[in-house]
Amino acid sequence: MLLADVHVVETVTRSGIGLGSAIAVVCSWQRNRSIIFAAVAGIFGWFYVLYFALTRQPDEELK
Repeated sequence: MLLADVHVVETVTRSGIGLGSAIAVVCSWQRNRSIIFAAVAGIFGWFYVLYFALTRQPDEELK
């Protein structure tokens, strides 16, 4: 049973984009409205999410 659980987790993490990349793309698009910046943010993933959280201005709201 344990071996089957490990296989499922590995399969899920290998397919598609990660959560960090998806959040980074949305945050970048919200701030910059640029496909190129959104793609670069998607590559950096969680690093961009942390950057966005630390540099966000009070008037920037995620809608």
